[in-house]
Amino acid sequence: MIVEAVRLAFRSILRNKLRSFLTMLGIVIGVAAVIALVTVGQGSSQQVSASVSSLGSDVLVLRPGQRGFGPGGSGGTRRFTLRDADALAELPVARLVAPTANASATVVFGNANVDTSITGSNEAFAEIANWSFAEGRNFTAAEARSGTPFCLIGQSVREKLFGAASPLGQPIRVGAISCEVIGLFQPKGAGAFGQDQDDIVVMPIRLVQRRLNGNTDVGAIQVAVAPGYTTQDGIRIIQDTMRERRRIGLGQADDFNVSDMQEVASMLSAVNSVLAGMLSSVAAVSLLVGGIGIMNIMLVSVTERTREIGIRLAIGATSRQVLTQFLVEAVVLTLFGGTIGIAAGLAMAWGAGAFMAIPFAPSAPVIGLAFLFSAVVGLVFGFFPARRAAGLDPIEALRHQ
Repeated sequence: MIVEAVRLAFRSILRNKLRSFLTMLGIVIGVAAVIALVTVGQGSSQQVSASVSSLGSDVLVLRPGQRGFGPGGSGGTRRFTLRDADALAELPVARLVAPTANASATVVFGNANVDTSITGSNEAFAEIANWSFAEGRNFTAAEARSGTPFCLIGQSVREKLFGAASPLGQPIRVGAISCEVIGLFQPKGAGAFGQDQDDIVVMPIRLVQRRLNGNTDVGAIQVAVAPGYTTQDGIRIIQDTMRERRRIGLGQADDFNVSDMQEVASMLSAVNSVLAGMLSSVAAVSLLVGGIGIMNIMLVSVTERTREIGIRLAIGATSRQVLTQFLVEAVVLTLFGGTIGIAAGLAMAWGAGAFMAIPFAPSAPVIGLAFLFSAVVGLVFGFFPARRAAGLDPIEALRHQ
């Protein structure tokens, strides 16, 4: 009986192709939106985790100002100095310390130029940030301290300035500074927010401070925790040290913050999950709209086929068979829409992932749930029209014009 009902459902759907497609559209849009948003959200979470893992699970980051996101977080707060970094480097809890100062500049080689971010730091930066070298070498401690005009570049900068050629030993101009390339980083790809991590130039911090920023400010200090200490030990010891150096009294709030990168990763992943959940809930409303559309078109179908239903009942079909026929038709219609929606959602997620440079991370449980939910929508919203068809009086149905 079910096989015959499915065959009749396909015949009815194909007989009214345009109407069937428009009826399925709400289901298609709803399922596609949910699949796309969940998949992009999971890809973003994976990207965040990968970015933090690439920096290292034992790395702490000190920044001036109260912890928070958004503009103005540390605008009016005292910045760090290189003496602060030197003091932290003397702590037993600190295995490596890398102060950083950031700037933006136009980098020029020959007729090629690129606007990129400049990071001023010391010889520990590459190891703390987990940068490995494709060619060349790192700064020495003496070169970093003296501000020797050497620089390390990422693969994106190399491609824009040198193409496939080796940049080692070549002089480039960073703003007004002539700088020799001594190292080329291995590619890292996109970061937690889709930014190109390979679009970077690293120079000695004293050189960036003097020649690009015109001050002695340190924007952040990265600390790799020594073996035998936990990150919580590191946070506690560093906070005590910095409070003493910055003369913060008892009961006064810190004017700096120390971030554990694993904590940051967990927070960003949680934010991604909440946003994806909220957007998916909004997108799921279109499934409700699609279900109402299914009910509407099935009611129209019952009205149009009243005489056909009357003939079937008159020649011996039971009310249960008629009910099954219209329920199966509604479920087939929604499953068609769900299948198309899943394919469209995965395609949109793949395109968004390629554009945002995040992993394509489809979830089999979510896809299965979307497919099952499509069937449930067909059953729920197809039941009333099917019941109405099954309850028709054969004689009255045969009289219907």
